[in-house]
Amino acid sequence: MSGMSANSGSASSAQPVASTSSARPASCAGSAASADAVRLEAALPLRLNVDDSDSPSDVVDALFLGRFATGEQPYAHSSSVDRVRAGAALLPDGARVLRAAKDDDRSAMLAEGDGWTLLVSRWNRGADVTVTATSPELAQKVLGEATDGAQDEPEPQPEAVTMGFWYVSPRRGPHRTTRQISAGTWEEVRANYTAPVAGAMDGLMKVTPDDISGRLLLLHGPPGTGKTSALRTLARQWRDWCQVDCVLDPERLFNDVGYLMDIAIGEDEGPAGKARWRLLLLEDCDELIRGEAKHTAGQALSRLLNLTDGLLGQGRNVLVGVTTNEDLERLHPAVVRPGRCLARIEVGALTRREAVDWLGTEEGVGRDGATLAELFALRRGVSPASVPEARGKAADAGLYL
Repeated sequence: MSGMSANSGSASSAQPVASTSSARPASCAGSAASADAVRLEAALPLRLNVDDSDSPSDVVDALFLGRFATGEQPYAHSSSVDRVRAGAALLPDGARVLRAAKDDDRSAMLAEGDGWTLLVSRWNRGADVTVTATSPELAQKVLGEATDGAQDEPEPQPEAVTMGFWYVSPRRGPHRTTRQISAGTWEEVRANYTAPVAGAMDGLMKVTPDDISGRLLLLHGPPGTGKTSALRTLARQWRDWCQVDCVLDPERLFNDVGYLMDIAIGEDEGPAGKARWRLLLLEDCDELIRGEAKHTAGQALSRLLNLTDGLLGQGRNVLVGVTTNEDLERLHPAVVRPGRCLARIEVGALTRREAVDWLGTEEGVGRDGATLAELFALRRGVSPASVPEARGKAADAGLYL
């Protein structure tokens, strides 16, 4: 890369490329450039130590920093593309490729043009594009040209909804990616729920932004009763006004303030005052919201409550959806207090009559009914997994899985 010079051993030093428009002798110009380089290196020393644990892509990443670190190109702009369109080069016209490296799980490409340098880091189908330049306008212009039309937008499917997924990447920090998730309409899936649950969900499916009073949506009940399926349907029902994101590592979210702020504050979508609502889904958060959570989860519970109706949630159109297998009586009273919950629905098994109607036969249906997961297993001809009834002294022993 122009502007980088090798030092002894495995260390290299970033040097700026000095230029002058005055008609001075070459020797004088060279002396002035050397003096500028020495002053810059003293102010911004840069050493790149490379060993056999570094990949070629790591070296490309390091080389990219040279002109930004020395101040030759002091402005940087970045953008992420979740799904890169097939054939998209992510390079503006006239770019000169300086380095290209490909590892098992990623690739890196370094390119330059007049007054700018560009780094493309690609993984799977996504990419990060970063540009450094001599002015912020040039950096933004080059970045726009490189990423224009690069996003692959699949044809929307009537039965699908776009859902975001947040997680902390070891390499890239907090990151959001999107996927198309299949989801039926409420009319199609309503029969999967027992009558009291279906009635409660009827009202929830009709909610609009004007109806929102509480910020917490709580679905609780035994495993396999369809809590996640209901949330997928809700995402489809609300997609005109609400962006739905699933947090894949909720235990980290409320213990990492930076991660929480990235998700909760974020950037508004659309014009000011017309931002869409966002629903953050946290699945199976038993430890976070049960009665003893204040002692076992530290500040995590407090931060959850602060997001729903505290200072952190003020001025933000954010809802939090939580699923748990815990009974309502075991949940922390602060979580279920009046005014905090937009909806609090216990999702249970279908009654025997409802299960028989759903399945079309009495075969395999117990006298207490069946969960949705058990019914799907029976429909496939698979007997639901069960635990043998304990006998004798074993009935008093705990069962650990």
